[in-house]
Amino acid sequence: MEAQYISYKETGCFSPTIIRYLDEDNTLKPFINEFASIAAFEKVINQKSLNADRDMLVKVLKSQYQAIDNQSQNLIQNIEILHQNNTFTITTGHQLNIFTGPLYFIFKIVTAIKLSLDLKLQYPNYNFVPLYWMATEDHDFEEINHTHIGGKKLIWDINTEGATGQISNQTIKKTLDEYNQMLGLSLNADTLADVINTAYTQFNTLADATRYLVNQLFGKYGLVILDANDASLKAQFASIIKQDILQQNSFKCIGESDKKLAEIGIKPQVAAREINFFYLKDGLRERLEFENNFYKVLNTNIKFYETELVTEIDKHPERFSPNAVLRPLYQEVILPNIAYIGGAAEVTYWLQLKPTFDFYGINFPIVMLRNSAMFIPKKIQHKIQKLQLKTTDVFTETITLKNNFTKAHTTHNLSLDDEWRSLNCVFESLKLRTHKIDATLSASTDAVKTRLQKAIKNLEKKILKAEKRNFAEAMADIDKIKSTLFPDNHLQERSENFGLFYVQYGDDFIAQLIQNFKPLDFKFTILQ
Repeated sequence: MEAQYISYKETGCFSPTIIRYLDEDNTLKPFINEFASIAAFEKVINQKSLNADRDMLVKVLKSQYQAIDNQSQNLIQNIEILHQNNTFTITTGHQLNIFTGPLYFIFKIVTAIKLSLDLKLQYPNYNFVPLYWMATEDHDFEEINHTHIGGKKLIWDINTEGATGQISNQTIKKTLDEYNQMLGLSLNADTLADVINTAYTQFNTLADATRYLVNQLFGKYGLVILDANDASLKAQFASIIKQDILQQNSFKCIGESDKKLAEIGIKPQVAAREINFFYLKDGLRERLEFENNFYKVLNTNIKFYETELVTEIDKHPERFSPNAVLRPLYQEVILPNIAYIGGAAEVTYWLQLKPTFDFYGINFPIVMLRNSAMFIPKKIQHKIQKLQLKTTDVFTETITLKNNFTKAHTTHNLSLDDEWRSLNCVFESLKLRTHKIDATLSASTDAVKTRLQKAIKNLEKKILKAEKRNFAEAMADIDKIKSTLFPDNHLQERSENFGLFYVQYGDDFIAQLIQNFKPLDFKFTILQ
């Protein structure tokens, strides 16, 4: 693969908030620890006061990996060195999308792996472990029950409740077969199909299937996979669970943060609630609310007096699941973490969280935007070259691309500017004549001029549209380029699954991503 790098601003696909963040806008400094740079990591390492119980973390990880037979030496070593005080995690997290979902799932993990390698080269006295946090407690199944591959949407259509990590894989076979068919027939397709089939047929739950699949793809690079829905890990968070439910501290802190963000023109990404926890049991994940002196689990008959709630947290901390605004805090309590890698929406909502971290005395990590990338297949490359476009032109709106191409290649003059200048002179003469007769007629003359100018512009559009038909093949090529690289008018990475890229490149697919991604350069990557 060949890589080209352009600024995120140049793509036109990222929010003003993210561009400000990447530009290290000083108004954002109160909402972060440090902007990401090699030098910043040394500062954060020196600041880090460790809350994590390293021994417990290693014990939990080893237990969760018991069902994984093919553990690489890099993985085994990375789990072991988490015991050591000079070892830090580089974390990314995501939901349990079937078959890994969109490409950016892969990109997040690759960014974490590459950053860990870069930091080790710069700081050889420290160890950096890439870690994928499985969002097993999330309950929004409709966000993860589908994937797009080769332009087709595959859906695992079942009714389910509770945390997605606990969902049984028994009913996924039809969707699994459809996915395998999309891979086609080749050695790489067979290899991937074998991995996918093993994940979803040999493991009972979606959490276990995802762990196996992600380990098969990334285990040799030392990626550690954690399911934090664990009683012993939640026990480390129990004191904060109690404080935050009873005192609503995160709600107050984030409310203040949201006001300050609004003052600098940033709209909050997520809304904090008075209670930012769900109650979690088999088949159940429902919000907690305080109502009529009870802590009530919505849509159930479960309720607690305050003393009963405290007892429940002490006995069963695993039953209390943080929502999006407190999951990051939980993460930083149980991990020796110094960086979180997320998408644009995640980076934006992390800007809301620092006051909560400060309140509880927990170190705030460096928050980094994951690498974004676009693959340009050879056929699309050829179309771009045939049309004499630059690679970066693909980010231009379709209508503008077509108009520019037509104007650049036509043998006709498609502009009516000269004609309008002549007509404008006529109207100036008319206006002078009518004004001599009756001054009020000047306005009528201007009105006629305005209507005619609009008619001329419409005629010009029709001329351009007619000439586009003479370049029908080029117009079709532009449509094909845009639909391939921007399916449903979104970045390719936001919908297309990695499967067909793996079929084309095999194991070299991920190796090439690791080689070409540059996490701290903060550039959009175009791969050809």
